[in-house]
Amino acid sequence: MASHTIPKPERWHAQNRKDGMPKIESSPKPAAQTGLFPFGHGGPQLLAPPPQLSNVIRWFGEASPEAKAAKHLHDFFTYVAVRIVIGQLESYNEEAYADMMKFMENHSVDDGDKFCADLMRESSNHKALALRILEVRSAYCKTDFEWDNLQRLSQKMVEDRNTKVMRDYLSETTMKSEN
Repeated sequence: MASHTIPKPERWHAQNRKDGMPKIESSPKPAAQTGLFPFGHGGPQLLAPPPQLSNVIRWFGEASPEAKAAKHLHDFFTYVAVRIVIGQLESYNEEAYADMMKFMENHSVDDGDKFCADLMRESSNHKALALRILEVRSAYCKTDFEWDNLQRLSQKMVEDRNTKVMRDYLSETTMKSEN
């Protein structure tokens, strides 16, 4: 499917609003002609905000969307490192494997740093496991994770899912009109 881009806004009027948020302007061209709605939807066009970090941070809270995504990736890297270490332990150290599995029954990997900190404080054996997880997490992030592939897959997923949502809606509305 062809890539659709959102046209850049000509001007923003944040100073005209009390909350400082930009006013959304209509596009001079109908939305169907801009490629924003590939199925010919002719509604008003929402324009993308300018890339001003202060506005993005204000809209998303304490951190930019990229910083929030980095936090999620950081926790995901911890999860991957835990799975790698568990796989290694299972094949060569059954006692440490059992300790790790028992620890995981009571501790979530959702917050990677908290998980590792709690593991370090459990015992000296657990401290060695935590240090191994930190080492694997760092190595995975630096050398094994395919950053370019992440960007490509993310962009493709957004395009595919947007198309699916629009097709499903179109199919649903067409069925209703036929009845």
